[in-house]
Amino acid sequence: MPTSYSQTYFPVLLQVLIAMAIAGGMLTASALLGRRVRSRAKDMPYECGVPPQGSPHERFSVKFYLVAMVFILFDIETVFLYPWAVVYRELKFFAFVEMFVFVVLILSGFYYIWKKGALSWSVEASSQPAKGGGRAWPEAAVRRLE
Repeated sequence: MPTSYSQTYFPVLLQVLIAMAIAGGMLTASALLGRRVRSRAKDMPYECGVPPQGSPHERFSVKFYLVAMVFILFDIETVFLYPWAVVYRELKFFAFVEMFVFVVLILSGFYYIWKKGALSWSVEASSQPAKGGGRAWPEAAVRRLE
C-alpha cells in the first residue's frame, strides 16, 4: 500500500509520460517516414465527401451560441446530481427536499429560456425580407444600428 503522496500518484504520472512519449514518437515517425505528395484534390477541405460550398467564414446564428451555452450550463448542473445520489441514503428526506429545490430552479431557468425563444431555431414570422432579397435583420439589431 502506498504510504506517501508521491507513491500514490507515481503510476499515474508514469502512464501520462508513456502516453505522451508514444504519441510524440508516432507523430515524429509519421513526419520523417511519410510520403508528401501534394495535389489540388488533397489541398481542398474535406466535408464528408461532398465538395465544399459557400464561404468557410460563414456566420452562425446567435441562437446557435445560446443553445451551446445553455447546454453547457445544464450539463454542469447535472454533474451535481451524482454526488447527491451517492449520499442520498445518508441524508434521507433532507436530500430529497434540497434536490427538489435544485431541480425546480433548473426547470424554472429552462422555462424562462424556452419562453424567451432561445431554443427556437425557426425563422420568426415577423421578420420581413431585406431589400435586395437578402436575409432580414432582427429588429433589435436594426435598433442598435440606428
